[in-house]
Amino acid sequence: MKAMQNIIILGMGMSARDLTAAHLEIIRGADLLMGGRRHLAPFKDLAVPKQVITGDIDAVMATLRAQPAERRVVVLASGDPLLFGIGARIVRDIDPQRVCVVPNVSSIAAAFARIREAWHTAALVSLHGRQDTQPLAIALRTHAHVAVLTDARHTPAWLAGWLRDKGAGQARMAVFEQMGTAAEKIAWYTPAQALDLNFSTPNLVIVKTDPQARADARRLQIGMRDAAFAHDQGMITKAEVRAVVLAKLRLQPGMTLWDLGAGSGAVGIEASVLLGAGRIVAVEQHPERVARIRANARRYHVYNHEAIQARLPEGMAALPAPARIFIGGGGRDLTAIVQAAADRLPPGGVIVVNTVLLDNLTSTIHALEARGLSAEVVQLQVARTRPMPWSSRLLAENPVWVISGIRKE
Repeated sequence: MKAMQNIIILGMGMSARDLTAAHLEIIRGADLLMGGRRHLAPFKDLAVPKQVITGDIDAVMATLRAQPAERRVVVLASGDPLLFGIGARIVRDIDPQRVCVVPNVSSIAAAFARIREAWHTAALVSLHGRQDTQPLAIALRTHAHVAVLTDARHTPAWLAGWLRDKGAGQARMAVFEQMGTAAEKIAWYTPAQALDLNFSTPNLVIVKTDPQARADARRLQIGMRDAAFAHDQGMITKAEVRAVVLAKLRLQPGMTLWDLGAGSGAVGIEASVLLGAGRIVAVEQHPERVARIRANARRYHVYNHEAIQARLPEGMAALPAPARIFIGGGGRDLTAIVQAAADRLPPGGVIVVNTVLLDNLTSTIHALEARGLSAEVVQLQVARTRPMPWSSRLLAENPVWVISGIRKE
């Protein structure tokens, strides 16, 4: 530790039992000892000024900045301070030259050790104090093990319900309660078993995903056969058209896509291949189609996809801000839907509209241009081979216009 590093972030491991003689020497040499109540409890008899860290992290940063360079401050943290811990915030907000980090065993490393599973290929997701479940959705599709840090809202029971609702009910959950204490408990559950249970805190979960689910997720690609999706009497954007639509949308990882008038949901579900940790919101007014969309998403384990029953354009008001919008249906209301959707599109955003009707082609172009979007039209005429007695012929599908609108930066 360099002389000018007067702020030491020290990992406690699972409990004070994981502290070495070197750790204890650092703690005894502190001019100010900071940490949560359970971290400070083992040192209540140590004659060192102490300050409890609460949920007000900004106040912690203010205290640390105010410390003179000659005063040594030791911040006690759970596990490894730089693994979803307070250490990252301190290093980011305080001059890094003043900070020294002393790591210890993380709760995640200890959890994998308890179940004797290697974790160098595992995904690590924190829901602690976070609302975004997209990293969790992506990790579950691609990793055999996903370690999940919980909080008072995102409990193991909440996670069990989330897994069930997303179609991941075949996963197994290892729940670790009060690790490093005499009350430590480790048990395996299915989501159905954990759904109504109460778990003591602190806790974390390791989700062991279903191999068949990961295999099904890998099957998903752009331009799947129409038969790969359940649909209502041909109410599906055809495979070749889907491929062009996804190209015109210019999707990038992390974006939010609206799939309006979603029908079977095929466009949004295939878009997940390109969106990574992005978000897909499908809107459909018919309840039986909404159920079918959800079943299609579950079939390929697209956990960052949600289907909403609503009538458009009114149903857009509650949707999250989009980066990209696809409109595959709308009927007589298409112009109003395009107008309302274009109004929600940010600078640089893209909207793609499919139609087979001449009147809708003209009105859509006018609606986009009236709202300041540049419009481009591509006509697609797809014909597929059909067998004949001694050869084959081409059977034409209906022509489709793919109308793209781009809002300038």
